[in-house]
Amino acid sequence: MFKASFPNLFLLTKNPIPRKKLVSDIILIALLSGPVAAPFLASLPMFPFGIIAKIIYFMGGMVCPQPEMGLMISPPHLLAVCMRCYGLLLALLTTRLIYIVNQGKGFYWLDQYRFLGAAIATFLTSAYLAEMIAQTLNLWQYDNIVVTVFGYVAGLGIGLFVTPVLYRSNQT
Repeated sequence: MFKASFPNLFLLTKNPIPRKKLVSDIILIALLSGPVAAPFLASLPMFPFGIIAKIIYFMGGMVCPQPEMGLMISPPHLLAVCMRCYGLLLALLTTRLIYIVNQGKGFYWLDQYRFLGAAIATFLTSAYLAEMIAQTLNLWQYDNIVVTVFGYVAGLGIGLFVTPVLYRSNQT
């Protein structure tokens, strides 16, 4: 008799990708692509793209303190989050890519330092808040490059601490 076999689509090596890693990567891809996709989806006149865009804008508004400062991607529609938030997401992508290369073997992965690592991560993450407070106090004007850099530094603090925890192999 005929027996059909279907390859495992998630089988990139001989061992399947653990579910926690796969879910983490899918969430990261969604976080990176959603804010960029929203303006393009909003500009499409067909159902259900407008609804999807509204959902993404709603979620962006729930996590971003200044979504109205997003970049104009597809006029008149903005990126779903400000560049400070998107800089943070880009740093999370950076730490994920670095982790793929070295599997968490490096002095800069903060989880290995426990409380000191947590303190360093907290300090780096506070760059986000410090820049936003400085902007609110009119110490400087909102500038997409400045806020992206501060968001990126904050994202590095989060990524360098959390990425090894999320992606560490259970065998080590």
